[in-house]
Amino acid sequence: MTSLFAQEIHLSKRHEEIVSQRLMLLQQMDNKFIDENKGKASQMQAAETAFKRNLSLLMTLYWASVEEYIPKWEQFLLGRAPYPIGVENENEAENTVQNEAQ
Repeated sequence: MTSLFAQEIHLSKRHEEIVSQRLMLLQQMDNKFIDENKGKASQMQAAETAFKRNLSLLMTLYWASVEEYIPKWEQFLLGRAPYPIGVENENEAENTVQNEAQ
């Protein structure tokens, strides 16, 4: 009978150790999950910031391009110059074809 009682005590202590280890592992998993979510949130914030920066740069370059072409279009719209875009493209295409033929 004493051996059964001693065995019961041993099993009870082992059970407590296992439950304690389980709680510790669950806490570690929870901490890791929280850290991963913080990392993902940080990455999302960085991506959003980069997207806004790139969009701003794109808009700046767009308006710089528009400002560059305003004088050419202005002359065309006033009837003083030929269509500004098509002429450049035709010349580039013609030069490319001539270079390839040689």
